[in-house]
Amino acid sequence: MATISRTVATLRISGEELVPEEISAMLGQPSDKAQKKGDEIIGRNTGTVRVAKFGMWRLAAPDAEPGDLDSQVSHILGKLTDDLSVWRQLAARFDIDLFCGLFMEKEIEGLCISPESLARLGERGIELGLDIYVGDNDHA
Repeated sequence: MATISRTVATLRISGEELVPEEISAMLGQPSDKAQKKGDEIIGRNTGTVRVAKFGMWRLAAPDAEPGDLDSQVSHILGKLTDDLSVWRQLAARFDIDLFCGLFMEKEIEGLCISPESLARLGERGIELGLDIYVGDNDHA
């Protein structure tokens, strides 16, 4: 199996009552990007303004070429608290996921995720989301 060409990964915590500064304090790390419900958000490509319907806290790993989700999981979680009680509190109040973009250049490419990475995500209540892109991979 050929290795997937490129991966991107972002931890996202979201919820209607989310206050980004509170999440940063709990996790011990500021976000890369955040919003509160009611914030005005300007579209990156369109410039249109919309109002955030919920709060979101995000922390991204550097893109990996070739793809390497294990290193991206380690990069993100390595910056954050290991206190699982904090993660349980967050998971009880908010939606938490690791958004991953998988970018393929060829018809058949693949990727493995280690049991250690899956366990670290699972014990923190982090859902793993995979978006797969084929061909023109300038989407992210």
